[in-house]
Amino acid sequence: MKTIRHLVAILAIVIFAGSVSAQTQSADDAGQPAIYMVTVDASESPYYRSVGEIVALNSVAAEYAQDDFESTFRQGFQQVHPPKFIFSTRNNRFSLGIGGYINLRTSYDMKGAVDNIDFVPYDIPMEATYANRQRIMMDATTSRLFTKAVINSPTLGQVVAFVDMDFRGGEEFSYTPHLRSAYVSLLGFTAGRDVTTFCDLKAAPETIDHQGPNAYNFRFATLLRYEANFFQDHFKVGVAAEMPVVSGTYNDNFLPLAQRVPDVPVYLQFAWGENRQSHFRASAVFRNMYLHNARTKENTSLFGWGVQASAHIEVCDYFTLYGNGVYGEGITPYIQDLTGSGLDFTPNPENPEKIQTMPMWAWQAAGQLSIIPSRFWISGGYSTAYVDRNHGFYSEDQYRRGTYIFGNAFYQLTDNCRVAAEYLHGSRKNRNGNMGEANRLSVMVQYNF
Repeated sequence: MKTIRHLVAILAIVIFAGSVSAQTQSADDAGQPAIYMVTVDASESPYYRSVGEIVALNSVAAEYAQDDFESTFRQGFQQVHPPKFIFSTRNNRFSLGIGGYINLRTSYDMKGAVDNIDFVPYDIPMEATYANRQRIMMDATTSRLFTKAVINSPTLGQVVAFVDMDFRGGEEFSYTPHLRSAYVSLLGFTAGRDVTTFCDLKAAPETIDHQGPNAYNFRFATLLRYEANFFQDHFKVGVAAEMPVVSGTYNDNFLPLAQRVPDVPVYLQFAWGENRQSHFRASAVFRNMYLHNARTKENTSLFGWGVQASAHIEVCDYFTLYGNGVYGEGITPYIQDLTGSGLDFTPNPENPEKIQTMPMWAWQAAGQLSIIPSRFWISGGYSTAYVDRNHGFYSEDQYRRGTYIFGNAFYQLTDNCRVAAEYLHGSRKNRNGNMGEANRLSVMVQYNF
């Protein structure tokens, strides 16, 4: 009977203490998460401690849990906000955060409509017809759900596990759940599915357009990565092995083949400022692309490589510069506009019995001006991607160059709700000189929970 009384008392304390910790927020700290204590030791029952002591312990534990999530918060392109709901143990061994947002975008294409839910210059039509002059869209597939666990292990140190999803897993507007990230990080290692190591998450400003600048390289990869900071966090290095994705143009002489070697991206970053808020990063990626030579009945491979310079510079409290430039051969997964284009390699136009990697480059530059810090800001930028000739070009309608110009404004209505408007202009030019253009106006409302 005494044990039962203890259990009842413990349950009451959990409920009461959780209610206290979750309901003590005022209007001034409405942006702070609600933190709930989910476990308690028998020694912390009212038979041994007062309710006041338990509440005090909960308050300290809540601060530790919040610090864990703030210290592991990752800024950058399409990164989620800190969770609004946190469940934590009182000993700070385990915390689980849950959050997400509802995002509604409404877009209107005019004077050329992109055949894509996102604004991708590669998909701009080359011929104006009655069907591609204008288009209206309402899209909520970019809404997100995520969960994040922080474990403070006495053996492994701090362990972070993160899973998030949107609703872009099927055809356009099908609202099929889609896994974005699923990884665990500890001791400098990250294993699972995450943004490619070649991408500098802070090198591009936020856009309503889910794709972003066409020279950027935001993509997900299944990977094993190691990162380390040194010299008082001024320097950071990273190296990874990532699942390769190959998109080439084949013919009767060359056939697709399962890949055998992971892509290997590496980077070195130098950061400065009081909080290391500005940085410059140099990156590289190396890849082997396998295919079958039907003429010789042998397997062969092509070497792909790329280098990149990227930066995030906070010039002052009100103005930030962003940019990246990339050059390489056979690296279409690492240039936003060229992903899936079939231009990692093409048959040699001078000799179809030979195959060759395609040289390509891209760059983007942007700036963000804070009119009212953390409340109202505007940004704009220019981006372009280009595929060079290699022994001429494979076909007349082969992609040559794409451009992406944007300007937007974001306003934070409340801690959890914001609205935005954006204008986009893009163009695509082929080898034969044909060029298509498109324009898009977008508005957005987003509510975080």
